Amino acid sequence: MAWIPYDSYLKGMKTGEFTAFVDHDGDDFYIMLVTNSYVPDRAAHQYQSDLTNEVTGTNYTAGGNICANPAVTVSGNVITWDASDPATWAQSASGFSNARYAILVKHTGTAATSNLIAYNNFGSDQGNVAGDFAIELAADGISTLGSS
Repeated sequence: MAWIPYDSYLKGMKTGEFTAFVDHDGDDFYIMLVTNSYVPDRAAHQYQSDLTNEVTGTNYTAGGNICANPAVTVSGNVITWDASDPATWAQSASGFSNARYAILVKHTGTAATSNLIAYNNFGSDQGNVAGDFAIELAADGISTLGSS
């Protein structure tokens, strides 16, 4: 998946402010699903409370699914941040069919303090009505920095 970072995340990484509230290999990170009615605003959206139009349906829990085992590794001249894929949303005839964006969130349990990291646009609506819906993070990690 190609993630598009929110500006608040990038700014925090640049200034060092982000290290005060995001531990890339210790915090909980979730992937939420929202509909095409949500309009990502990279400059203005910073917290989960800024999100609108989260999907609903059987086998989807509000707030999304956890990406367990976050880890930062260094190999050669490359830093990689990765985590386990979120659990699959199992098929259900009364599930959702309108997920357009996956949103990566640093989950605190409170929407007003859960930082938005990045989003991915599927390009078309997706769902779990006709079959299981799974998100696979990129094999080379959520993000990398450096070059080999």
